[in-house]
Amino acid sequence: MSSLPTFEHKNILVTGGAGFIGSHLCERLLQDKHRVICVDNLSTGYVGHIDALLQNSDFSFIRLDINQPFDLDSFSELAPFKIPFQGIQEIYHLACPTTIKNFDQFKIQTLLSNSLGNYHVLELAKKFRSKILFTSSSVVYGQRKEQATLVTEDEEGILDHLTPRACYDEGKRFSETMFETYRQVHDLEIRMVRLFRTYGPRMSLFDGQLIPEFIINALDGKDLVLYGKKDFRTSLTFITDVIDGLLRIMHASEYEGPVNLGSDVDLRLEEIAQHILRLTDSSSVIVEGEPLEFLFESVLPRIDRAKELGWFPLVRLEDGLRRTIDYIKANKLLLTNV
Repeated sequence: MSSLPTFEHKNILVTGGAGFIGSHLCERLLQDKHRVICVDNLSTGYVGHIDALLQNSDFSFIRLDINQPFDLDSFSELAPFKIPFQGIQEIYHLACPTTIKNFDQFKIQTLLSNSLGNYHVLELAKKFRSKILFTSSSVVYGQRKEQATLVTEDEEGILDHLTPRACYDEGKRFSETMFETYRQVHDLEIRMVRLFRTYGPRMSLFDGQLIPEFIINALDGKDLVLYGKKDFRTSLTFITDVIDGLLRIMHASEYEGPVNLGSDVDLRLEEIAQHILRLTDSSSVIVEGEPLEFLFESVLPRIDRAKELGWFPLVRLEDGLRRTIDYIKANKLLLTNV
């Protein structure tokens, strides 16, 4: 790959930057003294997540849909970034609807995000010779088997590509194919990260997301509903650990293939709900509910490849839950109205 000019402050594009993970990433990049362009169509993102960043001269929010062609040079508000001269050094591509209860509403948009959206962003990376990181998902491995085993990045998942949620699951697999093909054909410097279940402040409420829904119901004295079987199991990684992992993977000197990013600790959903009841001092009870189409038990990651980059999830479950509870308590009225 040809050598590129080095700039003291990078121009970095974050797609899906007003979402849960994206907004935390934008915040961290600004703390690291970079210039950040946040792109989001706000279908499942929320501009309130980035309100505090809008006054920063090194931050710009552009509301656009990556499924439609776009040209960053055409936005006058990006003039301070001097894109025609400096270009874009890094792209973090997170944009894709992630909603559980409202999954059907965004099926076509999800399908397009995992195809057309990728194409538009990859073409941008090709134009500016940007290093680009794609956030894939643990869904590429399929659902966990009876015996929970740790999966390595080399293992092949089995997916039914015609299920009601295939636009996301199979879409993420096809997305990986697109990124790898651009690497082979156009010599793009890519990174692919397979994210496992992540939690923390700014998660969507009332959308079937496990942790915030449990917390809201515990604070309101309502039942905590376990969707599906009572022994449903999952792993959880706190948002700050995930952001640290994304940065480490982007800045790794060599790329050996997709990297699992998540906790390898298996947790029972009922156990998590009990933690929340205790931390909120709630009198709510735990009940079973009907399964949700978009919610299933994911496999557990083997994270040796991430560990080689110096990454390991550091935030304890109890500490992460407490920080998430504090955030929801402080913002409950605003978030409820949203």
